[in-house]
Amino acid sequence: MALERGSGVALWRQIQRILEAEIAAPAAAPGDRLATEAVLSARFGVNRHTVRRALQALESRGLIRVEQGRGAFVSEDVVCYDLSRRVRFSENLLAQRRTPGGEVLEYEVAPVEGRVARVLRLLPGELAEHMETLSRVDGQGLLVCSHYFPHARFPGIGAAYRETGSVTTSLARYGVRDYVRRETRITARLPSARDARLLGQPRRKPVLVVESVNVDDQGRPVEYGFTRWASGRVEFVVRP
Repeated sequence: MALERGSGVALWRQIQRILEAEIAAPAAAPGDRLATEAVLSARFGVNRHTVRRALQALESRGLIRVEQGRGAFVSEDVVCYDLSRRVRFSENLLAQRRTPGGEVLEYEVAPVEGRVARVLRLLPGELAEHMETLSRVDGQGLLVCSHYFPHARFPGIGAAYRETGSVTTSLARYGVRDYVRRETRITARLPSARDARLLGQPRRKPVLVVESVNVDDQGRPVEYGFTRWASGRVEFVVRP
């Protein structure tokens, strides 16, 4: 489809509409890569700045996601994520016929203070098991989480998680057969450069930050989580 120059409609807006129609076509699938800026510039006979503005408009509407150094992709379906008394990542995704996955980015035993210590009922300077994990859905990064566990009760739980890939299974190895969510706090902020790269989103797009506290059947804290979610790919559903 050719652009109508002199029509009164900005060229970038025309390109946006053309690409929007192509994304909506049956042949387009979530995760498909769009043509590069150079290819689109040649196709429409415009400079790359004009193409970039059209892509930014598509991104702001949630129709595409832009990964630095990789290009633009058709946005995947939004994941509906239940926030209830029992929050389980893999169960949430498997129930939607999505494929969960992930990896441990960092693991250390370190002293904690401030909010982390208070939430875990530790004295300032006491040790906690700290893991940084990246969780994926259908191969795409969805969340980055900082997990904290009381070291005295769960020594080496990071190694258990590396083996099992599951917080629930790892806690079970220490005798915690069940746990529930005591508290969830949700805010929004701009991501760090590292989180943006891991989640495949630009730094100017906010992430959803979820602080969570999980407790055992005696009400004792077993985990504090500080999770950064790709905001354009998740919808939280709060259930009693």
